[in-house]
Amino acid sequence: MIIEGIGVASYLLVGFWYTRVQANKSAIKAITVNRVGDALLSVGFFAVLWSMGNLDYATVFSVSPIINETTVTLVSLCFLAGAMSKSANIPLHTWLPDAMEGPTPVSALIHAATLVTAGVYLLLRSSPVLEYAPTALMVITWIGALTALFAATTGLLQNDTKRVIAFSTCSQIGYLVMSVGCSQYGPALFHLVNHAYFKALLFLAAGSLIHGIGDQQDLRRLGGLVSLIPITYVAMLIGSLSLIALPFLTGFYSKDLLLELAYGRFTSASSIAYWAGTLSAGLTAFYSFRLLTLGFLSWPNATKAQYSHVHEAPLVMMIPLVVLSILAIGFGFVAKDAFVGVGSDMLSSALYTHPGHVGLVEAEFALPQMIKLLPAILSIGGAVTAYILFSRGQNFLANLTLYPVGRTAYRFLNSKWRFDAVYNSFFIIGAMRLGHTLSKAVDRGSAERVGPTGLAEIVPSAGQLVAQYDTGVITAYALYITLGVLGLIALLFAPTILGGALAIDAILLFVVGLFFVR
Repeated sequence: MIIEGIGVASYLLVGFWYTRVQANKSAIKAITVNRVGDALLSVGFFAVLWSMGNLDYATVFSVSPIINETTVTLVSLCFLAGAMSKSANIPLHTWLPDAMEGPTPVSALIHAATLVTAGVYLLLRSSPVLEYAPTALMVITWIGALTALFAATTGLLQNDTKRVIAFSTCSQIGYLVMSVGCSQYGPALFHLVNHAYFKALLFLAAGSLIHGIGDQQDLRRLGGLVSLIPITYVAMLIGSLSLIALPFLTGFYSKDLLLELAYGRFTSASSIAYWAGTLSAGLTAFYSFRLLTLGFLSWPNATKAQYSHVHEAPLVMMIPLVVLSILAIGFGFVAKDAFVGVGSDMLSSALYTHPGHVGLVEAEFALPQMIKLLPAILSIGGAVTAYILFSRGQNFLANLTLYPVGRTAYRFLNSKWRFDAVYNSFFIIGAMRLGHTLSKAVDRGSAERVGPTGLAEIVPSAGQLVAQYDTGVITAYALYITLGVLGLIALLFAPTILGGALAIDAILLFVVGLFFVR
């Protein structure tokens, strides 16, 4: 029941506008995809109960080092499947962009601090188990890195304000999962908390923007709003700068650290994760400032009527923006020593890292300076490039479709790597056909034939058949009695007739015969 809670909450929140068809479809998609992860997570719980004899944290964590590695790996992969659906990692990520159909405060709730981070928290809390499953850790690293890269490339071409921020959430969750795969649980939790602040700020600022211009969410229909809603612009600017990890803002103290720790593991999987995460950082900065530029700094693209009614949000919406802006600026600096400081034991009772997996010293002293600076360089370069390309209102990315290669890439990325098409072709249509077949052949066929429909047809026909023997002729009745007596005699003497070859059958027939005699 607890497992289903997140799926039900997502369904109810995303489907808040229940009169919208797309909102209903998105809500159903959210709970269905979450149910896939829930089923595998339940399998993991049963595996834990079977192999370790308990579901208590203390018991499971204490015996996991002595359990067979294959069993621990299976349990860890089942936990990963649950995390993939809850935290929208590939391949169970498809519900997250569609969840934008819910109200904007709901988007901030789901995609910032609570529901979408539940899967990552599950992995973090299971660190004493994951540490003894190296194969599962490698898979987790690959899943996180691929998710971060997928979301960063897909977010480039989104034109819906909230959907752009949603893909940045998917990318940041990929960073967290990647960090878990690299056994860096403390930094991952630190970035999870930091991410909650600046992502909630971004969503609420987007809500203020949408509210101020009459529910217009298309970036191509905005522009020139910086002088009309300056507080919203400043809030979104602070959130974007923290998201791209501008030095000395909250995101800087955790995001770049995750990449350095990944490279500091010096394994093939972690090195590839570093490069995928670094490229994702540059792309994230690009589409974040594309949103800012098209929404606030470029030429106006909305109608005069819309601009005449643009206004700042009321005070009740401004107060959360101010509070979150302060946290997005200074929380990382204040809390970094507690979360990731050398020798800090704040998380020692909740998270466990194997001594062989501790990489903070290597990340601090063994990495080339260029490796440390590259994510920040790409982030700042991506932000500046986006401003230059889109400040005059030109859709640079759409111009790429004038060339065959650009058109193919644009179509692939704009369709979100074709995940929905693949699922529709190989899973949804097949499941619907199977359901139709089962409904026709089993539910309305075999089951009803054996069940109520069959009985309703058999009983009257059987009654009519028996009634035909009620002829009123006494000789016919004598024939029936004689046949009955002969049948009873055959049952009584069946054990003797059959002998020892079929002893069990003979005994059963004898018991039945005695029953009839009585």
